[in-house]
Amino acid sequence: MTRVETPASRAGRTLVLASSSPRRRELLARLGVEFEVRASDVDETPAPRETPRALVRRLALAKARAVCRPGELTLGADTIVALGDEPLGKPADAADASRMLGRLSNRSHEVWTGVALVAHEGGALPVERVAECRTEVVFRALTAAEIAAYVASGEPLDRAGAYAIQGGAAPFVERIEGDYDNVVGLPVDLVRSLLEESGVLDALSRRP
Repeated sequence: MTRVETPASRAGRTLVLASSSPRRRELLARLGVEFEVRASDVDETPAPRETPRALVRRLALAKARAVCRPGELTLGADTIVALGDEPLGKPADAADASRMLGRLSNRSHEVWTGVALVAHEGGALPVERVAECRTEVVFRALTAAEIAAYVASGEPLDRAGAYAIQGGAAPFVERIEGDYDNVVGLPVDLVRSLLEESGVLDALSRRP
C-alpha cells in the first residue's frame, strides 16, 4: 500500500464516497466525517480465475478512480460473498436468489470487502491505498419455505450473496468470525485506520 502524503490532509480536502449504497452511507457517517456521495458505474464482472480478495481490491480501486477529481479524496468499496474461490454477486432474479441461499444453507462462507482511498492532486498522479477485510459467516440449515419467504420479501435481489445480515437474513446466521460491519458492506474500523494513517481523519471530522 502506498501512503497518502501530507497534502491529502490540508484544509479544503473533500471526501467523496463512490457508492450510492444507503448502508455504506450510514456506516461511513458513524465515523463523524463530512463526505459527499457520487456513485460510480464500474463493470463488476470477475476476471477469469480472479480470487475474491483480488476482485474486491480491484473493484474498490476502480470505483474510487472512476469518480475522483483533482483536490478530492475518494473512498471506493466493493463487497462480495464467496464460497471458496467462487464469488456470489447480486442475484439475477428470484430464482437465482433462491439458488444462492440454498447453497449457503448449513455451511460457512466468506464475505470480502475491498476498500480504496484515492487522493488526487491536480496535475499529479493520484496517490492510492487499497486494503481488504474478510469475515467468515456460518448459516444454519434453511428450509425451502424460509428461503421462499425471504426471496418473496424482495430484500435478497439487490444484495451480494442474496442476503442482508442486518435485515431479514439475521435469523439465518449461526455465527460470524470477524467484522460484522464488513458483512453489512463497509468495514468501518478499516476505513478509520486508512484515514488515520493517511493523516486526513481530523481534517474531515465534523465540527460542532
